[in-house]
Amino acid sequence: MTHGRSKAGSLAGGNDAGDACNGSEEQLLRCTADNWCVINDGTAPPTIVMGVSGRVSELVKIQAVLQDQVPVVRRFSGGGTVIVDQGTVFVTVICNKAAVAGLQPFPRDIMSWSGQLYGKVFDRFGEFHLRENDYAFSHRKFGGNAQSITKNRWVHHTSFLWDYDVKNMDYLKIPKRAPEYRLARNHTDFLCRMKEYMPSRSIFTDGVIMALGEHFSVQPTDLQTVLSDDEEFVPSTKLLSQHDLEEIVYSKESLRV
Repeated sequence: MTHGRSKAGSLAGGNDAGDACNGSEEQLLRCTADNWCVINDGTAPPTIVMGVSGRVSELVKIQAVLQDQVPVVRRFSGGGTVIVDQGTVFVTVICNKAAVAGLQPFPRDIMSWSGQLYGKVFDRFGEFHLRENDYAFSHRKFGGNAQSITKNRWVHHTSFLWDYDVKNMDYLKIPKRAPEYRLARNHTDFLCRMKEYMPSRSIFTDGVIMALGEHFSVQPTDLQTVLSDDEEFVPSTKLLSQHDLEEIVYSKESLRV
């Protein structure tokens, strides 16, 4: 079913940290007028991605990150802090405000719509729930969401944990403002792996495209043919330098003196 002239392109993006950390997605949001679905399958090396307003000192174990040289990126959108790697599947939906009939461009409304969309994707594969701002099988999270809403457009992106390396979770602190359903559980008790519920990544991505097909005319597109070398576009997504992180450590230690 197609609504008007709406178009969603499933973009075959690369498996690099640039796509995973939203540089290309921000350009699609701000510099194009079409509706998009961007799917990326994994990224390397493991990278910590933070929301635009997240405080590094409260969310990241900085000394361990510095010691192991783990990249830390502050993305342009909101949401929480995640560590992503080859086991992460990224799905981003970028739309004009009027693209989905009846959908109001507000965070809760977009989140609710996304929950209904992914409910169709996971219908046969587990007890799927939208819990607060997370996707969960029963009470265990496997998908974290972030959004950004501009004057005429919005983006909703999700990091899906197809798999994860338990030791990577040790770089993250348990956030002070955690969802109620977390119940103070540690990372391993709180999270689950999609691969325990679905037979393959391709079945998941095919399901996403099929679910979007109920709202849009989906046209596969090559990312590189869309994104030109726009020298005027300056992404707000930022890779934090070693100096940035050391400054945070220094400022925290100075406060203790």
